[in-house]
Amino acid sequence: MIELALQGGGSHGAFTWGVLDRLLEDDRILIEGISGTSAGAMNAVVVADGLDRGGKEGAREALARFWTGVSEAGRFSPFQRTPLDRLQGRWTLDNSPGYIFFDLLSRMVSPYQINPMNINPLRDLIAELVDFEHVRHAEGIKLFVAATNVRTGKQKIFRREEMTADMVMASACLPTIFQAVEIDGEAYWDGGYMGNPALFPLVEECRARDLVIVQINPIVRQRIPRKAADIMNRLNEITFNTSLIKEIRSLSLLKKLIEVGDLEEESYKDALFHRINADVELEPLGVSSKVNVEWAFLKHLHDVGYRITEA
Repeated sequence: MIELALQGGGSHGAFTWGVLDRLLEDDRILIEGISGTSAGAMNAVVVADGLDRGGKEGAREALARFWTGVSEAGRFSPFQRTPLDRLQGRWTLDNSPGYIFFDLLSRMVSPYQINPMNINPLRDLIAELVDFEHVRHAEGIKLFVAATNVRTGKQKIFRREEMTADMVMASACLPTIFQAVEIDGEAYWDGGYMGNPALFPLVEECRARDLVIVQINPIVRQRIPRKAADIMNRLNEITFNTSLIKEIRSLSLLKKLIEVGDLEEESYKDALFHRINADVELEPLGVSSKVNVEWAFLKHLHDVGYRITEA
């Protein structure tokens, strides 16, 4: 039995889709709980709902439907690769006129001005594919979704018994692109700022010792970025890895306290951490590729995740 911690990262969440696809294919693996942020939260709720309604095969089919829907929703997006990028096999959108224009615009104009109607096709998709009423009342795997409280700056964990589409979208709310998501009078932004993903709920509320972190953002890069786009990409990676690194260090400290007898193991279980990542494969992909939802790209990321997990 394992627990899963799914990191966010836009369309790179399709890598996590591939990882989950392979794990669900293995009858020996049982999932007790999932913690997810942003794209990781979407993968998490889709898996939870799929498992409830159709077992492991139902979860695999649900994930495929979701990511197919993501690609179809972005078919007419202005974020498209240039013909030269397609010819040279580059997945990034650094040369895309639509991406360049929106990136500059988002630095000067807020989403409340750009998108006053707060239109978000992803919300419609997740609400259509996931039966949240069923998720809230079914006795399935434990589910934890992280968001960031805009007012307090603190992490907020939403649990299965209260889960809604708005809570998932709060976890994926990048403040330069989307309006803050309001839930019970509080505004929330992307959970990646404070928990990407949140590990403590899994350690505190699940029994399984094996905690598998599916990591999208590389922690280490050997080369120093010098181009503006590369610098922004590295800032994005560091920002969205900071909370994960802090939680791992905190849990490592707790583990040492357990080992020397200063903390009872019943208080915090001695978790075994495992990491599934694709730093080599994902390193060439800049932050702009996280809004590339072409089916060929999503399928490529899925295949990378599936292959790495199988190995």
